[in-house]
Amino acid sequence: MSVESLLDTNVVIYIVDTDNPEKTAKAEQLVRSGTDYGDCCISRQVIQETLNVATKKFSYSPEEAGHLLERTLLPLYQETSAPSLYRRGLDIQFRYNYGFYDSVIIAAALELGCKTLYSEDMQHGQKIERLTIENPFR
Repeated sequence: MSVESLLDTNVVIYIVDTDNPEKTAKAEQLVRSGTDYGDCCISRQVIQETLNVATKKFSYSPEEAGHLLERTLLPLYQETSAPSLYRRGLDIQFRYNYGFYDSVIIAAALELGCKTLYSEDMQHGQKIERLTIENPFR
């Protein structure tokens, strides 16, 4: 299976954090592209991190978090193989000097055949194998 791009948590969070309308609009556009056309996806880690931030930082109720999960996050989710994902993540961590969790997100994008990883906090323009990291808010 191949999906065009993977969204990092820090991009998805802007649909919850509406303090920056321009970033919220761009995040919503990317999420909508994923849910409507299937060209953007997220990994299990992005779901976990997004729900954690929504409930802790933005005080989402169980109902609000459930709505976010069912309507937005699960439709974007693409399954990856955990054992190979963690091995590849470790390789990326030591090879490219990213933190472990960022490395696992990069590994998920590679495993899913993505060409682009949208992330606000990774190195814009960096190529890792066939993947290019792009900051969608630049």
